[in-house]
Amino acid sequence: MSNELLPLDDIQSRILSLRGHRVLLDTDLARFYDVPTFRFNEAVKRNAVRFPSDFRFQLTSEEVTILISQSAISSSGHGGLRKLPWAFTEHGALMAANVLNSERAAKISVIVVRAFIALRRFALDDKMLAEKLAEMDARIGAHDEQLAAIVRAIRQILAPPGPKHGRKIGFHTGTR
Repeated sequence: MSNELLPLDDIQSRILSLRGHRVLLDTDLARFYDVPTFRFNEAVKRNAVRFPSDFRFQLTSEEVTILISQSAISSSGHGGLRKLPWAFTEHGALMAANVLNSERAAKISVIVVRAFIALRRFALDDKMLAEKLAEMDARIGAHDEQLAAIVRAIRQILAPPGPKHGRKIGFHTGTR
């Protein structure tokens, strides 16, 4: 990886949603911080006390299978995965930059945090939009009932009047 910093979109595109958390995988963080994945995981392991379960968790083989089928990670053949990857939440990604203690890691950690914040805002905007749509749907539903009542009233007005007393009006011949 070159010395130039990463665009925010590159980081955002690697953020996954797993177990109800937005996470980055150890391979992606290592690439962002420009260190080999095994060295990245060594640094994290040496500082395990800084990574509680809400900062990082190891993927299950089922989760890895799903991610491979979705092309989110490479398959284990031909030099790919040998161990189950670790997933780092926003706080875990920031803590990883602190344990790496390099200038690049410090700079990239700011971009990583900004990527998580941008996704959080986007999710919040989506939630607000969904709430507005539900509100509009409720209003339209109420208007539909009111419009249906108006249409029924208009049809009643336009319907020909029925006989009031059951007899036909006009001259009657002897046959009915």
